[in-house]
Amino acid sequence: MTATCQPVVFVSHGAPTLALEPGPARGALAALGASLPRPLSILVVSAHWGTAGPELDVSPHPQTIHDFYGFPQALYEMRYPAPGAPALAARAGELFAAAGLATKTVERGLDHGAWVPLMLMFPDAGIPVAQLSVQAARGPGHHWRLGELLRPLREAGVLILASGSVTHNLGEFGRHRYDSEPPAWVSGFNDWLHGRLLAGEREALLDYRRLAPDAVRNHPTEEHLLPLFVAAGAATSGVTPQRVYAGYTYGVIGMDAYLFQ
Repeated sequence: MTATCQPVVFVSHGAPTLALEPGPARGALAALGASLPRPLSILVVSAHWGTAGPELDVSPHPQTIHDFYGFPQALYEMRYPAPGAPALAARAGELFAAAGLATKTVERGLDHGAWVPLMLMFPDAGIPVAQLSVQAARGPGHHWRLGELLRPLREAGVLILASGSVTHNLGEFGRHRYDSEPPAWVSGFNDWLHGRLLAGEREALLDYRRLAPDAVRNHPTEEHLLPLFVAAGAATSGVTPQRVYAGYTYGVIGMDAYLFQ
């Protein structure tokens, strides 16, 4: 099979119930997956795997991790039985090592930040998948650099799928209905983020916690935005990303998705 240069995708994965409940965000992810050239393999960067240094999952048959509680039983019965991609994980580790960045390999499986969007985008579960952790203590610049180092994988037919959330304050989650309009402090941050992405303002994005309105309120901790920086780093320099979906659930969870070429 001939490899096709793959784009990079960032998705906001929302609550695990995205896998169950109909809605515009769910439909948008399904449509996005159908629109992409079929990758030979997928490297997922999920907000729900945090480690001190980069770790790569080399599971030959990744388990489906149900890393949540208090949700409908149907979610715990779901499985995403995609084959693993240990050779892809090894290649990513080689790219990091060449830049002097040490990595670890583990057999872990796919958390819901990985398997929920994968199930919607590629429901046949036929594409080999590996996963890369995030390092919440190391900030946006570190993750942008990870993306830059991973960029050559795209030429080998690898889809880099970054999964997080453009806004993510769970402390505000219970104060709003599912279909609530976002308050100004949420939409204002998201508008700022979108504008900087379209303008390619790398330095402003990396300094978002100081420059963006209500940045810390929208992201009390950084792990759900860090995958976006991996995606931006892996993108082709100078190419404007496309926002393929914009919306909110519960008023405060931004569900935007971006396609980077």
